[in-house]
Amino acid sequence: MSEMVDRDDSQQLVERVEQAREPGGRLTIIGQGSKHFMGCEPQGESLDTTDHCGVIEYEPGDLVLTARSGTPLVQIEQLLAQQGQCLGFEPPRFALNGSAAGTLGGAIASGLSGPRRPWAGAARDFVLGMTMVNGEAQRLHFGGQLIKNVAGFDLPRLMAGSMGTFGLILDISIRVLPVRPAAVTLQHVLPASEALAKMIEWQRQPLPLSGLVYGQGVLSVRLSGTAEGVLSAREIIGGDELNDAASWWDGLRDQTGAWFAEPGAVRRISCAAAAELPEIGGEWVLDWGGAQRWYRGDAPLAMLEAYARKIDGQLSCFRGADRKKPIPLADPRLVEIHGQLKSAFDPHGVFDSGRLLVQPPLAAGLQSSFLSDPAAK
Repeated sequence: MSEMVDRDDSQQLVERVEQAREPGGRLTIIGQGSKHFMGCEPQGESLDTTDHCGVIEYEPGDLVLTARSGTPLVQIEQLLAQQGQCLGFEPPRFALNGSAAGTLGGAIASGLSGPRRPWAGAARDFVLGMTMVNGEAQRLHFGGQLIKNVAGFDLPRLMAGSMGTFGLILDISIRVLPVRPAAVTLQHVLPASEALAKMIEWQRQPLPLSGLVYGQGVLSVRLSGTAEGVLSAREIIGGDELNDAASWWDGLRDQTGAWFAEPGAVRRISCAAAAELPEIGGEWVLDWGGAQRWYRGDAPLAMLEAYARKIDGQLSCFRGADRKKPIPLADPRLVEIHGQLKSAFDPHGVFDSGRLLVQPPLAAGLQSSFLSDPAAK
């Protein structure tokens, strides 16, 4: 296990926010930079959180961990693994210089979740409480450290997927999960229509699913649970067992697998799992049992937009496209709410709003690309 550093840099961070309240001041929050590619090009002076790190409190028996925002995900997962526990939402750890990266604050601020999301919950569902700094350089405390504590639940969850546009997260209390004692991954070679039908059928049954993805002609099913439950489900699912399955799922989670390594812009559509398949040329990967659809190809943007509207889905550019031209497809009502929240938390516009918004949050005709967890709508 790599050495866990314990350092409280909160006072220096608050002072930086206070200084940025001067006219024209703007900050863009950055941890290890593993999600720098997301959203529009960041604007403003970097506010580095990596020196604000360390686990503040961890109670394995209560399934709760509190850590500072700059704490590396790798170190948190190593600590949890010693107690047979894990981060249930499987946050992506996008590689930097060939190594898994990302911080706890970045995981929550991006709102991204891995393959287990439909069955375990999204990043926001694991947030119990947090301390943040708003645009007035005030420390605000929301929620708590108890799973049954519901006071202030909604405000901490608002920070999930906000990409640092509402404020700076100082520390977070999250719920963790025990690692399931048994797991297996089974695969079928199927055409897309049959694969989607199978995914919908299996999700309607009481099976211990923890991953369900179709791509490049192969349907992959991960089962996690008790030994007896996994064995029983395996008889229903059938198929060939995948060797070294843990590494394969890590490749999907962290987007280091072969499909994501190919050149070209990657776009994402979130929709109902049973939504009809696209008749659009290019390469598709159906994750989350069909509810998250990744696309790479040469189809015109207008065609993808039309498909997303047809299935009542949400389209976003995930990486590789023109960062000056995000896709403004969010519900105008959500955009209005976002602007109101931005005004309440950051009235001076200290925190970079360009990561999510086409225009400044208080401008007329505000539109948003909403690049956080697409299932949040």
